[in-house]
Amino acid sequence: MNTPASSDAPPLPDPSTPAEVVDEFLRLVMIPDPQSASRFTAPGIRIRFTGNREMQAPGDTSAFNAKRYAWVKKKIERTEVVAGGTAEETVVYSLGTLYGAWPDGTAFEGNRYVDRYVVRHGLISRMDVWNDSAEWLLVRAGLAVL
Repeated sequence: MNTPASSDAPPLPDPSTPAEVVDEFLRLVMIPDPQSASRFTAPGIRIRFTGNREMQAPGDTSAFNAKRYAWVKKKIERTEVVAGGTAEETVVYSLGTLYGAWPDGTAFEGNRYVDRYVVRHGLISRMDVWNDSAEWLLVRAGLAVL
């Protein structure tokens, strides 16, 4: 069992499947609690965020989101495990929508996202993130139409 960060905090769950690892990671990173989320990542994790941005840790994604949004959360619609995965390596997709507020406080919802994770030996070793935020920001700036 994982030990709590403080004596008042409950212990973090021990996910037993790759899908549970991804879901718990996302729950923590959306708090945002990137330090606790890091417990589910492998050393040397490779993160490629929207716009092909290379990142090194969950804290990098939280810092990026703090600049792009006033706040943001994921509404997970489904978590899919690719057939043929093993305990050594499994690919997991998280699909759903983002909701939150832009830096000016304007609320949004329904912003599609797809995350792809490689889970190796129970830890996330690769994370690729795509969403519609850039397109939505272009529309808000009058540079594109939906």
